[in-house]
This record gives sequence, C-alpha cells and structure tokens, in this order.
Amino acid sequence: MECFYLCHGLENRERFKNLKKKFKAGVIQFDVKNHQININLDTAFGYLEGLASENACLAVLPEMFSCSFDNENLSKHSKFTEKIVKRLCLFAKEKKIAIVGTLPEEEKDKIYNTMFFIDVDGKIKGRYRKLHLFRLTGEHLYYSAGNKIVSVDTGFGRIGLMTCYDLRFPELARTLFLQGAEMIVVCAQWPEPRKEHWETLIRARSIENQLFMVCSNRTGTDDQLHFPGMSMIVDPMGNILARKGNDDGFASAGIDMGKVEESRAKIPCGKDRRQEIYG
Repeated sequence: MECFYLCHGLENRERFKNLKKKFKAGVIQFDVKNHQININLDTAFGYLEGLASENACLAVLPEMFSCSFDNENLSKHSKFTEKIVKRLCLFAKEKKIAIVGTLPEEEKDKIYNTMFFIDVDGKIKGRYRKLHLFRLTGEHLYYSAGNKIVSVDTGFGRIGLMTCYDLRFPELARTLFLQGAEMIVVCAQWPEPRKEHWETLIRARSIENQLFMVCSNRTGTDDQLHFPGMSMIVDPMGNILARKGNDDGFASAGIDMGKVEESRAKIPCGKDRRQEIYG
C-alpha cells in the first residue's frame, strides 16, 4: 500500500504515481472544554496517539479543539496557537501522520478560525480561514471571515479544506472539486438539533462531487448546547465507511483514493457539466 511509502517519509509522488493510494484515515471527537487548553490538548494528543498506534496516516480533530468558542478570550488563546501548531508538527513528523484541526489565529487585530493541514513530514501544507461565520451563535461578532478557498497538495493527493457551517454552501465544495480535490476534510462543532443535516450534507457533498469526506465533530455540552459527535468518513459514492457514536474517541477507515477516479469514470458528472449555461 502507498501508505507504507507515505509513512516512511518518501515524498516522490511521481515515483509512486502508478500505485493505488491506500491508507487509513481517522476522525477524532471529544467534549472540547471551554477555555481549558491543557485539558483539551491532553485529550487530543491522547487520541492522536491512539490513531497513530493503529497506523493511521491522517487524523482530523474537531473545530477549535484547543479552547472551544471561548469568544471573550480569543486574543489570549491565539497566543498559544503557534506553540500548539509546532507541537502538532513534531508529532506528525515523528508518527508519520497528517493532522488537521482549527485554532484561533490573530493577525492585525483580527481573529480567524483557521484550519491547519500538517502533512506526514511535519510541514504545514495549508492554512484555511473559515469563510462562512455562523450568525446564529454570533461568530460574526468575534471572528473575521476568510476570503480564500484552499485545497492542498499532499502525499495523499489534493485535499480540500472546510469548517463546520461551510458544509451548507455547495458552491465551496464544488469549487474544491473544480480545483481537483479528491477528498474534503471538515472540522466542526455541529449541534444536536441539526444532526440529521450534518449527515445529509456530508453525504450530499460526497455524492455530488464524487470524493471522500473525512469529518470530525465534537461531543458534550457548551452553554446548554449539546453536540452529538457523529464524526464520519464517507466514500465518493456517499457510503459511510466509518461513523462514531456520541461518545468520545475516534473512528477510522481504510481509504482507497483510486475509488475517486473509478466513481468519476462510472458516472461522469464532471464531463457532463454545462458551465456555459450556469454562468
């Protein structure tokens, strides 16, 4: 499996381009404690260790996994972000596992909900600032929205980046598809009352773009808002390969990136698009 080559530091994609890219991906979920960075990091790294011990090559963490939406103290929390990312980079390099998660990032007195994609070599391959801010919980009052759609070239192929509320915007997923994404990763804090939407939207984004979705959601309760977990991995035909319940922990599944090309050849939606009509 190509996972062998990825996880042993060989980065020459051309050399192995004829191999099917097969590897294990995992989604992590836990009750992200408001404000309590040390507790959250201990939990996150504990589950990362668990996935690494199962030879997973990709792990996705929940949204704002270090401090949750402790919005009144974001500037304070953002000062720890660089140190946290460095620790993630060292872990990724040592364990040969790519890591994805979002953290508060401050720049020029603005706070962003920023996703970091750290590849198996321990290098940051992409930064994505959440485009769509969820007004119902006042995110627009504390965060600035990003203005760039991001897909990254990794050892696994091209991967698109999305955060939580972004799932409701098919234009974003379609743009990532047009950029050549074979997988989209999602970090979220998606609440219990709309858990059916969570699964439906993940499967819809997968089916309509014929790619893998690897999506992490948190558990627990924050300010009387409950979170269901339900982290999941979905294949390019919308089949659920792995799904976690509402308890803390992780779920994993084998990924065969060859299924992307296979599904797109079987039902050639990309070739049959009518861009000249859509405008």
